[in-house]
Amino acid sequence: MANIPECPPSLKSIQHYLKTATEHDTRDPVVAYWCRLHALQVGLKLTSKKTPEETKVLMALMDWLEEVKKTHKDNEAITNEVAAQAHLENYALRLFLFADKQDREQNYSKNIVKAFYTAGMIYDVLTTFGELTEEAAQNRKYAKWKAAYIHNCLKNGETPVPGPMQSEEEEQSEGGAPSEDQSAPANIPQAPGFSTPPATLPVVPPSSFNNSLPDPNAAMRAASQLPPVPYTPDPNPGGFVPYDPSLQPQSPQPSTLYGDSSLNLPQLTPDQIAKAQKYCKWAGSALNYDDVKTAINNLRSALELLQTGRDPA
Repeated sequence: MANIPECPPSLKSIQHYLKTATEHDTRDPVVAYWCRLHALQVGLKLTSKKTPEETKVLMALMDWLEEVKKTHKDNEAITNEVAAQAHLENYALRLFLFADKQDREQNYSKNIVKAFYTAGMIYDVLTTFGELTEEAAQNRKYAKWKAAYIHNCLKNGETPVPGPMQSEEEEQSEGGAPSEDQSAPANIPQAPGFSTPPATLPVVPPSSFNNSLPDPNAAMRAASQLPPVPYTPDPNPGGFVPYDPSLQPQSPQPSTLYGDSSLNLPQLTPDQIAKAQKYCKWAGSALNYDDVKTAINNLRSALELLQTGRDPA
């Protein structure tokens, strides 16, 4: 179980991914790993100058990801991006199809909302590997809209309309097909068999869901027969790259460990030396995501601690 501090309001947008990760810690460690990695990437890009609360959360995520990658070094769905992408695509699709089947059969409950919502979150996580395919982008948009729509209907005591929501114009057109004037804008993706969802997708609070998440393996078995994605293992797999201890500066000799009077440096304790090393480590991790400002801030913190003995945190 990850020990991640509570997110400050400025990192509220990554709470959805952290909650999804927590729900999958035992169900599917691969999903949990990539959800937290995506949360870290989003969090690093939110603000240029991190507050101590933000830094505490993001550093805890970095430490957790490094530890998990070491523990699961033999799991290619964690160490290899191609295998990870195939795993998440298959999981998201099966979860999406399960929710869509329950919706069309009008088996409404909060678990349907949960399934649609989680599928949308995992499609977000798939952007870690690059731009989504057209099908995945359509499924993500529809899943998020459907989760919000069914949630609001259940909240207001209304009966949801199964399947895609048709406009009045579509219902009046011959054969139920939209006319040329009613076709969707080119910049809004269309899911196969789905009409265009609203452009603005309301946010469904995760706290309104049941903790239980339907197992996508229990339905739509056909989706599980998707052919495996061939790949060639990468000798230097992508994803989160843990800090390389070989790049760590050599530990000083005992004679200089606690300061050098000729340089007028303070007497440092072993704990202070360890904290300075952590700042350097976090700087290296931030550079893995091209976050230069965070790397500079951590290096400055390390320098201030070594020169003055004061921890700026």
